Amino acid sequence: MELEQRRPVTPDAEYRTPPGSGRAPDSGWSAVAAVWSTPSRWIGILAAVAPSVVLVVVAAATELGWALLAAGVTSLIVLALRLRRREPLRAALVGVLVVAACAVVAAVTGEARGFFLLPTLVPFVVIAVCLGSLVARRPLTGLILNRITGGPADWPRHRRLLRVHDRATTAAIAINAVNGALQVIFYSRSDTAVLAVAHAATGPLFATLVAVTVVSARKAMR
Repeated sequence: MELEQRRPVTPDAEYRTPPGSGRAPDSGWSAVAAVWSTPSRWIGILAAVAPSVVLVVVAAATELGWALLAAGVTSLIVLALRLRRREPLRAALVGVLVVAACAVVAAVTGEARGFFLLPTLVPFVVIAVCLGSLVARRPLTGLILNRITGGPADWPRHRRLLRVHDRATTAAIAINAVNGALQVIFYSRSDTAVLAVAHAATGPLFATLVAVTVVSARKAMR
């Protein structure tokens, strides 16, 4: 089936006013609905988790080597799909490199669960960065999203805007804490199926957080 021609996907494009809506989302719920009504969002999530799902399924049926090979081939197929959809080359290549790094860890450990070792550690790195940004009064969500929201260069000096990003960064800490704890538990149990689910759930959770944060920050600047 011929794929629909699309413009290059950019971070700002995810949060523009949907065609025909007439106005930008004015609440957290409407922002979440706008984001998740975009087919490209769902395609991106499925593409991101496909290598993990393939690895778990193949590893359960055959040997680890075949599972890693299948995950690698899947990541290349995903790369081709993303390039076909005209997504930025750098973002597409990052996905392949992440799968390659995870596959190397799994090959070294000799266990299928090793594929999820790096993703299991990531939440704790993010927590440390978020905490550091809060202490420095430069909340991480503000550093990442201020340009997208059209915020001022001196956004940390604006109390309402700073409060929004304080709360959003704290929410990111909470999400990562729960996600990290669950992954540690199921990694210790070698439950790769649950690890794949936890990995898949990360994208939707943070996409929702970003959508709500963008709308809240824009409202704070009115």
